[in-house]
Amino acid sequence: MSVLEIRVLGDPVLRQDTKPVATVTDELRALIDDMFDTMRAAKGIGLAAPQVGRLERVAVVDVEGGKQPLVLINPEIVSSSTDTAKSEEGCLSIPDVFGDVERPSAVVVRALDRDGNPFEVSASELLARCIQHENDHLHGKLFIDHLSVLKRRAALAKWSKQKDRYPGFIRRLTDEEVAEHHHAEDL
Repeated sequence: MSVLEIRVLGDPVLRQDTKPVATVTDELRALIDDMFDTMRAAKGIGLAAPQVGRLERVAVVDVEGGKQPLVLINPEIVSSSTDTAKSEEGCLSIPDVFGDVERPSAVVVRALDRDGNPFEVSASELLARCIQHENDHLHGKLFIDHLSVLKRRAALAKWSKQKDRYPGFIRRLTDEEVAEHHHAEDL
């Protein structure tokens, strides 16, 4: 497994619609493993393929620190609660920028697992929020798109002050971040 470069706001790949996966291959499973590695090294709870420059319709989620990692291939949200909740979100592709996003508080998602087997999961609270956030990525949408015009403008102003730290719209994790992640895995 390896840590991949993370694409940041401004990279056109983040605004593209992904392509459904026709067949789960060993290459795709290796990408999934690398995405988990990257997500954990970056201290995230979800990562979608466009965030690592890929257009496969794949996302990984882990809101419980390795207890229940979830692979979502070709995810489809088949139902959403009418109840909504507003909570702060951030994104590995827009580091250090946060905003309150209102989303359905529960969803049911249908997807394929890492072996291509179909499954359905009911999610609520943080897991539901994370699944919806990552599913948005698979359709070229970012959390800032859910913000009001004023709050989006403020978020983009904050981003504009730091975007120069990411030449070519690429976030490379430092050796220290990667080492810390690998050390944590060894414990």
